[in-house]
Amino acid sequence: MNELGARADRAQRAARDGGAVARRAFRTDIAVETKGGKTDVVTEADRAAQRRVIDRIHGSFPDDAIVGEEEDELKSVPDEGASWVIDPIDGTNNFVRDIPVWATSVAAVIDGDPVASANFLPALEDLYAADDEAAYRNGEKISVSQRDDPETCTVSPTFWWNYDARDEYAAATRAIVTRFGDMRRYGSMQVALSFVADGALDGVVTNKRANPWDSVAGVHLVRMAGGRVTDLDGNEWRHDSEGLVASNGHVHDTVLEAAREIADL
Repeated sequence: MNELGARADRAQRAARDGGAVARRAFRTDIAVETKGGKTDVVTEADRAAQRRVIDRIHGSFPDDAIVGEEEDELKSVPDEGASWVIDPIDGTNNFVRDIPVWATSVAAVIDGDPVASANFLPALEDLYAADDEAAYRNGEKISVSQRDDPETCTVSPTFWWNYDARDEYAAATRAIVTRFGDMRRYGSMQVALSFVADGALDGVVTNKRANPWDSVAGVHLVRMAGGRVTDLDGNEWRHDSEGLVASNGHVHDTVLEAAREIADL
């Protein structure tokens, strides 16, 4: 196995192991804490799962940097060298409400670009993974949808608009429902991006700068499944881009229009 293959394998193993830790605490009487706001929540399951993910990564790549949401890990992706971007529970608000839509996310990054990723949805027992060749769900290759008529497409607004930006949240909803056949919101960007990768969704949109732990793994999944991910200007998305627009490629221009409508408020 070459190095990229080893990183892809380790991403999947780490996501599964961290997800198993979180799964044992799901739908239990676990204490919920708040961080920056009333809906910015964290639990001991987040921290325990992150520790397990890091242990699994450093078991094979002890010198690599870790970018993670919880505790004292890096909060931005290094532009040079090898690093890992992790989120122990993407969708903690779902987790604490006993909703089974959340993911343990792991991405391997080299010089700022993802080379492998895994989003494990423990409560649904689905593993979405991508290496340097393709994207997979539970070991089977997946691809984005082939829908090219926006009125047959379903698009998800993602990332959270705080209470002081609810006009943007409303604009995101309006921009989607006036262009596309339907809308979904899952409460987890990594889950939404995974669903674009396997064709269940046709697009994901936000005008906000997404945290790397919420986005990098899923972006790699979409790309390796044949989709397209850009910033608000239509340029290739990076971990520090403003806005995130992901699609099956066929309706990307229309998804991009929706994102720009939000940003133009």
